[in-house]
Amino acid sequence: MKLIYGQFAAACALTFGLAACIPPSPEPTPAPSPAPVSTPSPTPPPAPVAQAPVTENWIDAPQTSGNWSYGTVNGGTIARFSGRNGGPLFAIGCMRGSARVALTRYQAGSSATPAMTIRTETATRTLAARQGDSASSLVADVQARDPLLDAMALTRGRFAVETSNSSPLYLPAWSEVTRVIEDCR
Repeated sequence: MKLIYGQFAAACALTFGLAACIPPSPEPTPAPSPAPVSTPSPTPPPAPVAQAPVTENWIDAPQTSGNWSYGTVNGGTIARFSGRNGGPLFAIGCMRGSARVALTRYQAGSSATPAMTIRTETATRTLAARQGDSASSLVADVQARDPLLDAMALTRGRFAVETSNSSPLYLPAWSEVTRVIEDCR
């Protein structure tokens, strides 16, 4: 039997080639196909956060909404700028006997070194400030004849008031401002 098998293999190899005589190996079982991967749908980018417009120059910034009012107080006069909700934001007060003008920023945050910066068309000055009557107000005193007051009254329509922990105010230079300054002179 061995001889017959050997002769058959030799005859097969001569006739058909060696590869044809080797019985085919069984087909490998295919690997299971991978489970479909769910591709997450792309998430839309977050909506941009609305930000206040950036201005190159403070004088071009939108004016703070509100109105000035003028009145008398014990021994002097005062001009108050109140916001849309009626709450005071800034005041200019004159005590006639002291020849000083008090600039008061209401709703100002507290600061270790309180200061108030006034910007006008022709002048910018940072003034030392003190805590006002309420915990949320700062007061800076200015001599009645200080040229900064004239610059506030005669600026190109508005002046700016800045304190360290509150948003700046862009206030119109209406007649109430001039009137209080003149009352002190």
